Amino acid sequence: MRLLMEDAQRRGLAGRARKTKPVDARPATPGELVETRMRDLDLETRNTAVAGDWLVRNRSDGGGGEVYLVRGDRFPRRYERTDAPAAAGGWQEFRPVGKVMVFFVVGPELGTFTFDAPWSERMVARPGDAIVQDPSDPDDLYRVAADSFARTFEVLA
Repeated sequence: MRLLMEDAQRRGLAGRARKTKPVDARPATPGELVETRMRDLDLETRNTAVAGDWLVRNRSDGGGGEVYLVRGDRFPRRYERTDAPAAAGGWQEFRPVGKVMVFFVVGPELGTFTFDAPWSERMVARPGDAIVQDPSDPDDLYRVAADSFARTFEVLA
């Protein structure tokens, strides 16, 4: 996957974006099975939480309200808690810290393909989806469904 990102950057097809929409999150319970379901895919990934992981839920605003795990070491680099009171179930509001990510949109020439996400789970990427990378951690590459990317990220360049 890193080779695809490097190729997209060389060809001028990569851009910069940051997540801007608030999320709800709570500490995950070790051993908790989390299935991420997207509107465009029945099941995106299935992960088992370990100590320190966070369960994150995108706000729905017409979208899917996707739920996914973020590793404990990555969560504070991506989100900060707001002053909003905690909701039922321990969910708390967090805002993205505005970390600028590198991304490219999967073109039709690549078609649909699978790859291993950083958390050792297979992900499916389809034309129109974004492949997002943390530039400070080149191995942190993952898919964001086209609809979710459009709803939750701001493209900077």
